[in-house]
Amino acid sequence: ICNRILVNFTFQRMELQEKKDLLTYLYRFISEIKRNHFERLVKERTRYLTVVLEDIYQSHNASAVLRSCDVFGVQDVHIIENRYKYQVNPDVALGSAKWLSLHKYNNGEFNTPECIEKLRSEGYRIVATTPHKDEETIHGFPLAKGKVALLFGTEYEGLTDEAIGQADEYVMIPMHGFTESLNISVSAAIFLYQLTTELRNSGVPWHLNPGEELDIKLMWVKKVIKSADLLEKHFFRNYGKP
Repeated sequence: ICNRILVNFTFQRMELQEKKDLLTYLYRFISEIKRNHFERLVKERTRYLTVVLEDIYQSHNASAVLRSCDVFGVQDVHIIENRYKYQVNPDVALGSAKWLSLHKYNNGEFNTPECIEKLRSEGYRIVATTPHKDEETIHGFPLAKGKVALLFGTEYEGLTDEAIGQADEYVMIPMHGFTESLNISVSAAIFLYQLTTELRNSGVPWHLNPGEELDIKLMWVKKVIKSADLLEKHFFRNYGKP
């Protein structure tokens, strides 16, 4: 089972109305400006497109990708740790990690198959970013075919043979110079900008559903309130919860 962080499993055991009531209660402890910010930005989040990072070990690159995901509204990042632990540089990430749902896969020696299997079971097309296959270009990529999980590997080694072999499709950024690769953080930013722009201009239903929006707002509000856990316990005591 993947190790999910920044996800409060209490939310998954609550009824919808309980979640709404908890959010209303916690909203009392943040400013109206921040509440409005949350309400506006959650409408721009998507899980139609997700990012998978396989063994990204340089903290600068790891952090820059998180920042791009937040900027372009991609909520989920799946992090595969095979040989290397994923390190975040706070000076580069600028707090973006706390707004994202990060899912780590690190229980075994080689965790790529587990991640791919899970995403495929959730209806994602596994799309490897690589210039070494019969790939499609980033321009006009067929987003309407279904949800997309974009796989990124390291700058020097790229994706593993397992990731490439298990992919359903391949996509690349057209390049016209002598250099045949981009820094992973630059590559991810280009992919996310292009694909989220096309997604938002399409008729594809890319928005979160109301339940997902609610869960994410609860996660966000707990990140900005001091002693949020104590307030949550107080809420449940008042509602007769253990």
